[in-house]
Amino acid sequence: QRGVSSLAMVLMLLLLGSLMLQGLNQAQRQQLAMVNDEARALRKMASVHSALQWGKVQPWAVALGQQCLPYEETSRVCLRLFTDGTLLLIAQNEALRLWQSGLWTAGGLHFSPHGWSDFCPLREVTLCQVN
Repeated sequence: QRGVSSLAMVLMLLLLGSLMLQGLNQAQRQQLAMVNDEARALRKMASVHSALQWGKVQPWAVALGQQCLPYEETSRVCLRLFTDGTLLLIAQNEALRLWQSGLWTAGGLHFSPHGWSDFCPLREVTLCQVN
């Protein structure tokens, strides 16, 4: 009888160990998926930041309206000049956008030293959209 109870105990321990390992494996897979999502989001944000900085040094035409340039594969940068002498630089990667405001004169474009914004800095939100 001792052999049977010892065998049952060993089988019970193996079963419990197996269940614990399955649970840990599932938790690890979920954590890995979360890390991959976060890494993808960080790459996308870095791409939009790069696009915005790249757009600041491009030779834009000083003309009213909106002009756009592609940046890498999935991003683009647009410059919108307004009649009141203000400007808005928009960098977009899929649904993610960043904006940088500034002023324009005959002498060129001057971007705000306060940096970029992750929300539309204008009252009229449609002016922050990319056509």
